[in-house]
Amino acid sequence: MEGTVFTPSLQGIKHVKSESGVILTKPFLEVCKHILPVLDKFGSAMSIVKNDIGGNITRLETKYASDPSKYEQLHSMVQVEISSKTAKGSSSCTNGLSWLTRAMDFLVALFHNLVQHPDWQMSQACSDAYSKTLKKWHGWLASSSFSVAIKLAPDRKKFMEIISGSGDINADIEKFCATFSPLLAENHRFLASVGMDDLKAS
Repeated sequence: MEGTVFTPSLQGIKHVKSESGVILTKPFLEVCKHILPVLDKFGSAMSIVKNDIGGNITRLETKYASDPSKYEQLHSMVQVEISSKTAKGSSSCTNGLSWLTRAMDFLVALFHNLVQHPDWQMSQACSDAYSKTLKKWHGWLASSSFSVAIKLAPDRKKFMEIISGSGDINADIEKFCATFSPLLAENHRFLASVGMDDLKAS
């Protein structure tokens, strides 16, 4: 493998914003998709998160494909749903974007922990990232299934070896967290500005 598992995402992040500084739908979703193979390396521990992310990407991609020029900008999907009063529906793109952004927050926090805390076990890095990001949005059911999943987390050393490929994994993770976090923060700011940053799970 050329580079690390993060190499495709790092390449993709460069194209997420338009020249005028707007987040573009297709490139943003591509970056999220490039992260899915990293989750595969976690094995069954991350299958819930992976399915969730995959489902939300598909939902947003389907909407984008229905009218690429109308939905070229990521936040336009939400604006259309707000004006048609469908944004709060559980199958809305607004809901999809909100949960996709949160799941990516979790992954950024997790990868950040792996670089910042070399002495932590994988389960500790996962639990800490979860409590800082997804936990407050999850109900009891989602939280308890997540706790069970974290117990299946792979050995940290093996995991880092698998995702390193031929590149400098720590440098790539730091670069990924530093360049992707501002995009996620922008999604949160936008969702908050339209009153849609507080959708909860059951």
